[in-house]
Amino acid sequence: MTTTSKLCLADIQAAAERLKGVAHRTPAMTCRTIDELAGCRVFFKCENFQKVGAFKFRGAYNSVAKLSDETARRGVVTHSSGNHAQALALAAKMRGIPAYIVMPRTASPVKRAGVEGYGAEVILCEPTQAAREATAADVEARTGATFIHPYNNQDVMAGQGTALLELHEQAKELDANLDAVITPVGGGGLLSGTCVAAKGISPQLRVFAAEPKGADDAARSFASGQLQPQTGPNTIADGLLTSLGDLTWPIIRDNVEAIITVTDEQIVQAMRLLWERAKLLIEPSSAVVLAAILDGRFKERPPVKAIGVILSGGNVNLDKLPW
Repeated sequence: MTTTSKLCLADIQAAAERLKGVAHRTPAMTCRTIDELAGCRVFFKCENFQKVGAFKFRGAYNSVAKLSDETARRGVVTHSSGNHAQALALAAKMRGIPAYIVMPRTASPVKRAGVEGYGAEVILCEPTQAAREATAADVEARTGATFIHPYNNQDVMAGQGTALLELHEQAKELDANLDAVITPVGGGGLLSGTCVAAKGISPQLRVFAAEPKGADDAARSFASGQLQPQTGPNTIADGLLTSLGDLTWPIIRDNVEAIITVTDEQIVQAMRLLWERAKLLIEPSSAVVLAAILDGRFKERPPVKAIGVILSGGNVNLDKLPW
């Protein structure tokens, strides 16, 4: 049964207040070459410069900060293969509470080391959704820790939406009014928070999403109007392998204009382009948005004049670059 999220702009503004002076106000950057290729002004919100190298810190910190002292003392638990794991570990460390992170045994060594570096306890499991959920439930029962879902959590969604609030202000400082915004979509925490922030700021602000063809459950859900599960994902964008949640999906369904799918080849080309021309070190999951823009969709009518792009993170395994 689908649960309806009551997330609103006020929740995101409250999250922004909690994050003030804690999270980085990451820069908004431009690149003339990319503007020319895209046929519009492109404003990159560089969450690759965020704490833990990804936007995930925003939602994790907001969730941990909202816990009562009594609840927080028992700690927090989640299952995550990467950026949310590191984000929750750091947020817990900053509040001085335990963090228990369930990770698949196949998780990136870089990301596991990051989690352990923040003092969290890592519990390994088999690389299946069922194993992740069962192991996290066992830890929750054993410790009394509060489960913080990586994306299907209203406080997490609110925290992620703060990136768009900042980007909207930063674009104005650069003499531009955004008429569109695009984010990657995996579980939908960033996209749903962005939707609520965007429509709260201006109902006319167009929202798009980008997704790998090899993990296209959001695009299939959007096309059918019904939530479709992720089945056998196969893509270089390892941060976008999860299914949408019952809180994130209705917001996406009702507010996103289009979900654009791109190939792994396009993702690698876009990633390399940003590295070479803008000097922005991003991971493949971030590059899907630029790949979608370069696909030419935004030159069609009605054309986009200024688009905000959330670059979700920069946690790359430098020993295994895709080129």
